Amino acid sequence: MRTSEGVEWGLHCCLTLVWVGGAEPVPSARLAAMFELSPTYLNKVLQRLTRAGVLTSVSGPRGGVRLAREPERISMMDVVAAVEGPDPLFACAEIRQRGVSATGASAREFARPCGVSTAMRRAELAWRRELSGQSVADLAAATPAASVARVRANYARLAGTADATG
Repeated sequence: MRTSEGVEWGLHCCLTLVWVGGAEPVPSARLAAMFELSPTYLNKVLQRLTRAGVLTSVSGPRGGVRLAREPERISMMDVVAAVEGPDPLFACAEIRQRGVSATGASAREFARPCGVSTAMRRAELAWRRELSGQSVADLAAATPAASVARVRANYARLAGTADATG
């Protein structure tokens, strides 16, 4: 199963908010700079996360985003669904009922769901369950301390640059 880059971006932004967050919102431009991402596209991802209730957005010169709830209450699936949408990843078109392969088949052959569709639905359900069972807090807890310290230091350096220029 393939997801867009926006899912990765959204998850890493949520983790960054855990590590550097607090009461003050984090500017989206600073998040984009942290990962050298397109600010325009990242804003679209952050807007989706905000609409889904994963983030809250604060407007104004000291605005930005922050987590809308505790990281323990934000699952990886929350982020995936916010970015990718709620639609199933696989949509069965029932091609088994078309073309020469269906010639001479009785309606009873197609009374049960397609085996391909059933297998894909089971796989997707397992994938969604796994992502629903892991929170942003779980991801943060599994991150090496050196990585967290590096992110915090780089964020502080970006914040200092923004303060000096802005």
